[in-house]
Amino acid sequence: MDTRIRAGIGGWNYAPWRNHFYPAKWPQKRELEFASRQLSTIEINSTYYSPQKAPTYARWRSETPDDFVFSLKAPRYCTDRRVLAEAGKAIDDFVFGGLAEFGDRLGPINWQLPPYKAFDRADLAAFIDLLPRVLDGLPLRHVLEVRHASFLCEEYVELARKQRIATVYTDSPKYPSLADVTGDFVYARLMRSESQIDTGYAAIDLDAWAQRARIWSGGADPTDLPRVADSATPTAPRDVFIYFISAAKERNPAAAKALGERIGR
Repeated sequence: MDTRIRAGIGGWNYAPWRNHFYPAKWPQKRELEFASRQLSTIEINSTYYSPQKAPTYARWRSETPDDFVFSLKAPRYCTDRRVLAEAGKAIDDFVFGGLAEFGDRLGPINWQLPPYKAFDRADLAAFIDLLPRVLDGLPLRHVLEVRHASFLCEEYVELARKQRIATVYTDSPKYPSLADVTGDFVYARLMRSESQIDTGYAAIDLDAWAQRARIWSGGADPTDLPRVADSATPTAPRDVFIYFISAAKERNPAAAKALGERIGR
């Protein structure tokens, strides 16, 4: 895939988006078709609660344009467990249970850890080793979303960089955030949209996120986001995925479109 900056949303079936993001009387069964032509990526959240069958993945792919990319949240039964190292079968069932139907539309897989799951180096390293790196000849990209403050340490960053696995930057007042780049791409989930702002985020904030995205894409790190370790060594250009999630959810499509306009989509 060419290096690109992609801005998107979580899901596409949300009632308040109808008659606002979606045109009046737009058929619900065609909402993915519409959304995928307004935005460059969508994070599928429903797979966190229940993975879909291969024909469903194939149908979703068929409804999107050639340059579109999905990301997916991995099922919670893979990560919501006391011992992550015991998740091998669950991981394989998900990854090899139909994801190949996405073909070149398959982007990163987000493995979200529960808030109670503290950093355990040995257990986490074993879990990462279980993640398949190739599917039908195409490389897979994995990203960890950590939600326990114990991950805000240099030891975690060192491990993630060694294992070449990305870490979600979570822009949230609720969850710990670290902007340390640990993988070959960057994945950010922005959770501060406001209902009283038409674009969810103020123009000055969207401008700032567009600039950060350009810096990330160019292979460097923004200097205005929190890190727990030394900045990563500048690299070749990276892919960047930015999703507007939760908070004032009704504003998130407008936020993603506004950011996309700023980065030249």
